[in-house]
Amino acid sequence: MSGKTDQILEDLKSLTLIEVSDLVEKLEKTFNIDASQAGGFIMGASMAASSPAQPAEEAKTEFDVILAEAPPADKKLSVLKVVRTLTGLGLKEAKDLVESAPKPIKEKASKTEADDIKKQIEEAGGKITLK
Repeated sequence: MSGKTDQILEDLKSLTLIEVSDLVEKLEKTFNIDASQAGGFIMGASMAASSPAQPAEEAKTEFDVILAEAPPADKKLSVLKVVRTLTGLGLKEAKDLVESAPKPIKEKASKTEADDIKKQIEEAGGKITLK
């Protein structure tokens, strides 16, 4: 690029959205063009240049702990005891939850809490998924 076009490009990068809008209107009037037919190139290029890069997606901080499947008959009682301890459910409610898997055991748990629940239930013989 020539020095002149480099300078224009640098000036465009420093414009605010309102200034870009004004520039587009003036260009449309001056050159008798319709910028919307140009695919918004000027607006898109300016917005990309003037807006900071979007941060990477944040790490997930809340997890749903889900009992993936009903445990085998020989592990059912152990899993049932752990579920009752973790949830505070009564015997019938905990039994219904375990037998009707896949079901959430805990929603919006922190990473450490979710990992702890997963470890306890898997040690008892259950299968857990974190979402």
